[in-house]
Amino acid sequence: MESNYKHDERYFEARKRVNEIKGFYGNLASYIVLNIFFLVLNLLTSPKNLWFFWPLIGWGIGVFFHGMKVFNYMPFVNKDWEERKIRQFMEEEKRRNAEKFQ
Repeated sequence: MESNYKHDERYFEARKRVNEIKGFYGNLASYIVLNIFFLVLNLLTSPKNLWFFWPLIGWGIGVFFHGMKVFNYMPFVNKDWEERKIRQFMEEEKRRNAEKFQ
């Protein structure tokens, strides 16, 4: 019974990761297509005033950090950090509860 539970848990974790990666690639595809559209629109309507690079830069920063998160490349806030923080908060809560009942 327990092995089925672990199997299901691993399946849902893997499915979650696949959905995160799909979401990133969807974001990246939208970024590329819409920024090409903005470039063409900008050059056709007001070539002397180049504004297309503002959404390119702003959205690009978002895509960059999204990719770092999805592919677990967050040097300071990674999965190990998350697990340590969760354990820390759980221990603090356990300690507070123990102090209440003393």
